[in-house]
Amino acid sequence: MKKVLYLGIAALAIAGCSKYAADGWYGYPDDYAMEGVSGRMEGDGGYDGEGGEGQGHSGEAGVITAAEWNDLDNWAFWGNLMTMEGSTNEQDPEQSTPNYAQYRYYWGLNTGSRFAIKVKDSAGKPVPGAKVELKDASGSTIWVSVSDNLGLANLWADVFTTEPQTVLGSCTVTIDNVAQEGNPVATSFSEEARINEYTVAAPSLSNNVDVAFIVDATGSMGDEIDFLKEDLMDILNRVAQLQTDKKLYTGAVFYRDEGDDYLTRVQGFSDKASDLVNYVKKQDAGGGGDTPEAVHSALEAGLNKLQWHGNAYSKLAFIVLDAPAHKDHQGVIASLQKSISAYSKNGIKIIPVFCSSYSKDCEFMCRQFAILTGGTYVFLTDDSGVGGEHIQATVGDYQVEHLNDLIVRLITSYIS
Repeated sequence: MKKVLYLGIAALAIAGCSKYAADGWYGYPDDYAMEGVSGRMEGDGGYDGEGGEGQGHSGEAGVITAAEWNDLDNWAFWGNLMTMEGSTNEQDPEQSTPNYAQYRYYWGLNTGSRFAIKVKDSAGKPVPGAKVELKDASGSTIWVSVSDNLGLANLWADVFTTEPQTVLGSCTVTIDNVAQEGNPVATSFSEEARINEYTVAAPSLSNNVDVAFIVDATGSMGDEIDFLKEDLMDILNRVAQLQTDKKLYTGAVFYRDEGDDYLTRVQGFSDKASDLVNYVKKQDAGGGGDTPEAVHSALEAGLNKLQWHGNAYSKLAFIVLDAPAHKDHQGVIASLQKSISAYSKNGIKIIPVFCSSYSKDCEFMCRQFAILTGGTYVFLTDDSGVGGEHIQATVGDYQVEHLNDLIVRLITSYIS
């Protein structure tokens, strides 16, 4: 049963934080609230860092609850987080404020320079599948994206730098290799998206839709893998019934970590839902043992080992996880940067599904993945009454749904 949670809009003030941790506001049971923000860090957060078997969901289909928050549609809210420096008051902890600005470049990904693009045809209809490029004053390509079913694409400058390097007012846009007139207007962190519209001829696309599930299969993910076993066939059948003009291809990447019995396992794309469902039913949770996992390897496998259709109408990658990447391991940040750029260039939207965890840095990692690839952020909630506690997302008002309904809604919204 759906319900709407109204989390209350207050001033940008914090109440009840007991202590600030250098790597994030977590590990303490106190609550805090800021304007339009929900946020609570739990010390255990339902995460089993020792590679256990999860929290023991009932196995009943349609039970797990979740919510969606789209930072691209709430840009000023995201900007407030990315510029919120925070402060620590040891004498009066209730007067402390969280330092969300630390996450602005925490994962080597900077969302500070956004160009929001809408591509339409001469009749004003959205144009999906157009290759949209952002170029600097010298004509060098900075970022590449692909317009979605609503004709929307987002381009980014200075994604991999901490300091501005591009003269934003001198940038130009190329669509399907045709230079567009004028200079697009960038959107700052302090405002909602300023849309740059372009009119072009629509490219030829197939009716294929590629949907991949990239799943953390370490020990704490037993509940989520059980969810896929119980609900995946229902999800895919419902999507197929709602989108009769599309041909749905599904595949999967299951991943663990270095030193486990495997790093990644891949089920290639198939137009038979039963192929994916039968594959998922053979998977289980195990390994892990420390908090970070091989997220970068999973993203690489999703790009290189799945055969994405070049002219597909839509491409979606749900990454289901409860732990961040190994930020401090050599080459991981570079790998994440390369992968996120490639997902955007190939028009693959990343839709993270963040599960039981105490890791605030993982939440912001997931949200940056979604922002830079045109996706959206999904997080589990405690409303189902089963499983362990989930970290409270630092977002505004949101609607709680059953996770299977939410996934169906998102897939259909991106492929309609």
